Amino acid sequence: MLLGRNVSFDEPLARYTSLRVGGPADAVAAPQSREQLVELCKLCRDRALPLLVLGNGFNTLVRDGGVRGVVLRLHALRGLRRDDAGLVEAEAGVTHSTLTRFCAAEGLAGLEFAVGIPGTVGGWLRMNAGVPGREMKDVVQRVAWLDASACAFVEADASELGWSYRHVDLPEDAVIVAGTFRTHPDDPDAIRARMQQGMEKRRATQPVDQPSCGSVFVNPPGDHAGRLIEAAGLKGRRQGAARISELHANFIITEGEARAADVLALIETAVEAVRDRFGVALETEVRIVGEDE
Repeated sequence: MLLGRNVSFDEPLARYTSLRVGGPADAVAAPQSREQLVELCKLCRDRALPLLVLGNGFNTLVRDGGVRGVVLRLHALRGLRRDDAGLVEAEAGVTHSTLTRFCAAEGLAGLEFAVGIPGTVGGWLRMNAGVPGREMKDVVQRVAWLDASACAFVEADASELGWSYRHVDLPEDAVIVAGTFRTHPDDPDAIRARMQQGMEKRRATQPVDQPSCGSVFVNPPGDHAGRLIEAAGLKGRRQGAARISELHANFIITEGEARAADVLALIETAVEAVRDRFGVALETEVRIVGEDE
């Protein structure tokens, strides 16, 4: 058997998403190497099985009906190394905390801005994650991915790819397997101090200790989605076991027996309220996948 115990069937995706909601996947597969990833890709291609990549489940909302086909998790791909020039290569399954702590321990600066941005390297790159004034595109040197159609690996310099707000121009079926980041030397204690400052600011302004998907909406040009939602009077608005955060209105948090339908209803409420009051069309940043129940 290709993956043995590393594949499960009819698997609830709520346990794999930061919102803790979502119906079952037909199959959840976790290849333990790039070689297994290629073999899985070939199997899905030859049998016409849909393949959905799910990293650590941040920035993703799975509908209550779940996902047909195979959900791919890359958390076992977590190789991490540096070279003498300060380039750091991290595989897609490396978590945000592992990468930033590694850089601090090695005295490599440049990624402190990403402290607290949840998820894994694969998700960071796929959505060009960042904070105001700084994004992945500013620090990434190369990106490697698997072409799911050809089942072959591809690598390109970041300068060859198109980057925009929360987006990188890659084929829709590209499975990111690694990224290489530019850093520069600095004192480890100074790096850790900046990291701590960043985390303290994030904790003061965002509900980082509660289940959420991060920012729900893209900030419209010249404004902030959270400000608009708050001005529309929606902070604390509840639907079932989900609610718009009182700390930051661009976050929806869940508790107890929340359902994806609860989150989707709050998204629609925010879109309608902001459109009706301010004439602004909010666009979702969170990736919404799967089928309705």
